[in-house]
Amino acid sequence: MIKFFLMVNKQGQTRLSRYYEHVEINKRTMLETEVIKNCLSRSKDECSFIEYKDFKLVYRQYAALFIVVGIDQTENEMAVYELIHNFVEVLDKYFSRVVSETLNVYYEIFFL
Repeated sequence: MIKFFLMVNKQGQTRLSRYYEHVEINKRTMLETEVIKNCLSRSKDECSFIEYKDFKLVYRQYAALFIVVGIDQTENEMAVYELIHNFVEVLDKYFSRVVSETLNVYYEIFFL
């Protein structure tokens, strides 16, 4: 099951976040900081799956944008990895180009 979905720029700023379980606001900030630090510190040669606390992180980088999905231990990492790519392809087709400045529009269309 997907626990959360994050879009983060290279500077570590969260551009979009969606949680599928209740997480208090102060815990969200700490969680996002740690998750972002773990993903941004990895090189392109390293695997895009990270074991983190009681869940897994699956991430992909598109130019200056990182998309990170937190999943539980039973979820298939490759399926989520492809889900991220399909999501970006849909955004790219719909908006012609995926860039971090238009993420607020994406959020309104896809998550509200």
